[in-house]
Order: sequence, then C-alpha cells, then structure tokens
Amino acid sequence: MGTGFCTELGKTWDKGLNDAVSRSFIGKYFKLQDRKSCFTKELRAATATFLTMAYILTVNATIIADSGATCSPADCTPPGEPGCGLKPNAGYDTCVAKVRKELVVATALSAMIGSFAMGVLANLPLAVAPAMGPNAYLAYSLVGFHGSGPMSYGTALAVICIEGLAFIVLSASGLRAKLARIIPLSVRLACAAGVGMFIAFVGLQAHQGVGLVGPDPSTLVSAAACLHTDPVTGACVGGKMQSPTFWLGMVGLAITCYGLMKEVKGSMIYGILFVTLISWIRGTKVTYFPYTNDGDARFHYFKQVVGFQKIESIVGAISFAHFNQSAVWIALFTLLYVDVLATTGILYTMAELGGFVDEKGSFEGEYLAYLVDAGTTVVASTLGGSPVATYVESSAGLREGGRTGLTAVIVAVYFMLSLFFTPLLASVPPWAIGSSLVMVGVMMMKVVKEIDWGNVKEAVPAFATMLLMPLTYSIANGIIGGVGIYIVLSFYDYVVWVVRKVAKMRREKNQVSAASAAGDQDVEIN
Repeated sequence: MGTGFCTELGKTWDKGLNDAVSRSFIGKYFKLQDRKSCFTKELRAATATFLTMAYILTVNATIIADSGATCSPADCTPPGEPGCGLKPNAGYDTCVAKVRKELVVATALSAMIGSFAMGVLANLPLAVAPAMGPNAYLAYSLVGFHGSGPMSYGTALAVICIEGLAFIVLSASGLRAKLARIIPLSVRLACAAGVGMFIAFVGLQAHQGVGLVGPDPSTLVSAAACLHTDPVTGACVGGKMQSPTFWLGMVGLAITCYGLMKEVKGSMIYGILFVTLISWIRGTKVTYFPYTNDGDARFHYFKQVVGFQKIESIVGAISFAHFNQSAVWIALFTLLYVDVLATTGILYTMAELGGFVDEKGSFEGEYLAYLVDAGTTVVASTLGGSPVATYVESSAGLREGGRTGLTAVIVAVYFMLSLFFTPLLASVPPWAIGSSLVMVGVMMMKVVKEIDWGNVKEAVPAFATMLLMPLTYSIANGIIGGVGIYIVLSFYDYVVWVVRKVAKMRREKNQVSAASAAGDQDVEIN
C-alpha cells in the first residue's frame, strides 16, 4: 500500500513502518499516499529542515536581546541611573542575559506552534519560525539598542500583535495580493537585499557578531576586531585586527561557506557549532567563560546542560499605552508590508519547488497557510517575540522528499525538544552567531539580479532602498526612501498621462459638440 513510493529505502522494517503509518489515521489525514510520500521520507525531510534552520534559536534571541527587552534603568547597578544600559553595567547586563535565555524559549515556542499549525491545518511541509529582518527591525529600529529607540519594548510588541491581526484580516478578505502589488517591483526586490545588508552589518559588529566593524570618531565606522576597546564608546584603543574571537569567527564562516558550496545540509549549524565548542573551553583567549564574575555566572548556568527556562519577564509584556505616536503607525505599516511580501514570496516559491502550484497559480492549503502565519505572529507577540514567517530553509526538506504537513509537525517536535536544552543554547557566543548573520545577508542578496539596472527609474529607488537600510540603521527608512524616489521619478510620467487624458477628453467633447451642431443644422434645413 504505501511502500511502493519508497522502494529505494530497501529495508523490511522501513517498508513495514511506512505501510503501517500510511494506512493509519495519521497517514490518511496527511494524505501520504495521495502525495506519493511515506513516513521515513517525511522524517528525513523534517530532520534536514530543522538542521538548516535551528540557528534561529540563538540568533533570534541574541538580536532581540540587544534591545534590552523589558530591562530598564531600575535593573542597573546602582538602580535608576539614566542611560546606564548604554555602557557596561553589571546589573543591566545580568538582566539582558536573563532575557536572552527567555527569548530562546520564546523562539522555540513560536517555531513549534507555527510549524505544528502549518502541518496540521494547511498540510504543507513548510516550517515556521521568527523571521530574520523583522526581528532586527524590532531590536534596532523600534526599541533601539538597550532601549535607545523611539518606543518601548511593550509598545513594539503591541505593534506586532496589531500587525498580525491586520494580516489575518487581509488574508481572509483577499486583499493581501493587492497590497503586495502596490509597492513597485524594484523596491520590493531591493527590500530583501537591503534587509540582508542590514543583517550582515549587524553580524559584523562587536556586540552582536564577529567584531570586524567598530565605531570611529572621524569616519563613523572603521575596521576593528581589536584586542582592546573603549568600554563606553566601543572604539578601538589598541590591537586592531588582532582579536582572537574575530579570527575564530572567520574560521566558522569559512566552514559554513565550504559546507554550502558542497550543499551539505546544516552547514550554518556546523559553523556555529565549531566556533561554539572552541569557545566553551575555559582558560583560552577565545573562551566565552572567562575567569570573571560574569564569566563564572555564565559557566554555572551552562553546566546545567538540561533545564527548562521559564518565561517570566517578557511574556505578556504588550503595552498599548503609547499608541498615539507617529513612529507606531510607521512601524505598523512597515511590518505589515514586509510580512505580506515575505510570506507571499516565500510561500509561493516553496510551493512551486514542491510542485504544489496548479495551472491557476494557487495551491492546496494556501488560504490556511496565510492565516497560520498571521495567527502565529499574534501568539509570538504575546510570548515577547517578533513576527514569524515560512522559512526558505524548508527547501532542504522538500529536496529530501517532504510533501505533506507531517514534515512540519515533526519539525515542531524537534523545536519542542530544544526547549529542554536552554542552558546550552543560551551559551552560544556572539562571534559564533555573527558569521551566520553574514551568510543570511549573502543569501538574501541574490534577488538583485532581477532588478532592471539598465532602467534608471527602477535602479535608483532600488539602490536607495538597499543603501539606506544599513546606513540609517532603519528598514523603514529604506522603504520610505525607495518609494519616495520612485514617486518623484514617476512624476513626469504621471503628468504626461494626465495631460494626454485631459486632451483626449477634450477632443471627444469637441467631436460630440461638432456632431450635435451638425445635427441641429440639418434639422433647420429640413
């Protein structure tokens, strides 16, 4: 019965297991036979998908923790000092470390819930998790580094919640596709590349990544990777390009690149894992656990290995108290726009790769897939996390033969198991994560080839969009700048169109008037 599709597996026990699952309620619900799949194929596909996207557990937590989340001057030592989070402070740093652990759990829960819903409701082999791009927008553009942005963490979560609800309405009403087409194609394509450059820039900085880029009083930024930095400004004060952790991070980047070149599944995980394991060795120049109070505290938590971290400070932190700010509405539009474009594009790409798209351009489960994405974003906001999206890493599972929602359900099980290894996941150093952020940026740049660079009207807005995102440290600024320039460059075309339209209407009016006058003369003659 279900084994004819998987004869290459060869082993009797595999055939028996696949046959049993195919005939069971699970097999019938997920339509294993109808989609020419079997349990072992779905298991292999889920494993490949999880390995290629598991990096999000630590990467997402590190990015959002940079905002300081719910940490405030009250957590500083001594408490209440304004701006204490913008410079080294034991109390504030302890709060951020605690929040980062909670964000690992929030990330895993969001991915688990989203992937499970995608599998059960939409029956698609697509994994869902917090999206790269919106998380950086939340951390660095909305809340700002350690709370230095235009709104509080609670208000930003409220924006995400409302955005998710708005996306549900758009998906249910069918307006999603129309909204996605409002933005010019060149700007839409440039947004993906601009977000990639923004994420890569974050991964190159010291606090969030490998530390290649640092502040400079004369040129704003400069090559760093320094042995010694100013504790307040972060500027290099000695040993430029001599940081051991930077060079270790570069080794991790090389491992990731070689793996991707050879199409090794989980290459990003292997690069992060190598750097992390080396950094866990105490007594070295690259250790994440130096013999200091902070290092000892990290090592004590790390030694627990297995443990469930409770979410206490970030869950339910949503606040609608300051929704009368213009920045809130700009953020809401930006997040909604990015979510609509990202989800639409990725879902269709994955569906085409899996062979689900029919001749009408639609696919089974499309409607529910959008609702799952939007609904999970609302859930993620209540957990203290960022918007979610279908992951392009799902393509790894599709290549392994995943064809049903059972793949997504198994991915959800993997994320559930990760909840019990928070001490390990929270001990991944930033220089291990930085290389993966750079690679995410590299992969997001491939869309630039689809931009018509020979057309100035398309090229200039696209270039401005990509350039403004990292240089202004704001995804919203890039979108607004690109759309604004496109409107200005299109103004002449709009004027010409209006003039021609008015001229045509006048000619038609004159023709009607002439015909009417001729008719009146004929009547008089008769």
